[in-house]
Amino acid sequence: MKRKIITFIFIVAAFLLQSTVFGRLTFADVRPNIMIVVTASFGFMRGEKGGMAVGFASGLFIDVFWGGVLGFYTLIYTVIGYLNGTFHRMFFDDDIKFPLVLIGISDLIYSSVGYLCLFMLQGKFIFPYFLGHVMLPELVYTILITLILYQVILQVNRRLEAEEQRSASRFV
Repeated sequence: MKRKIITFIFIVAAFLLQSTVFGRLTFADVRPNIMIVVTASFGFMRGEKGGMAVGFASGLFIDVFWGGVLGFYTLIYTVIGYLNGTFHRMFFDDDIKFPLVLIGISDLIYSSVGYLCLFMLQGKFIFPYFLGHVMLPELVYTILITLILYQVILQVNRRLEAEEQRSASRFV
């Protein structure tokens, strides 16, 4: 139960940071996608189910507060959480390169699906412009924020796992 509460606090904090602080701290007119960082991190730290749950909640927040169609971002984030969860077995705490790559790929998937569904289907074939002015700057900014935020998520996950192991050993 404690893990669920802390995970929910992470989701709410990421949403608030993304919509307030980083809404003002733009880089090349884009802001980092903190919700992707949280979704992907919990995905490969906790597995498919954990990634889907965090992705669903993150996407639902975005749909309710920013989205035009309810369920669009929920679906994208749920799939991204699941895909990152499939790499759970390859996750090692001390290696930051692998999570950075996965979060970068997740951000590119998010941006690509957003472009396909929100621009291209409306007849706006401006992919080179979108790639250079939105996707890549957002990717760089998200990766830079990941270097800090991932460490916080990792430390909290370690403490929760240690506490869960101590709790489980008392009952055995």
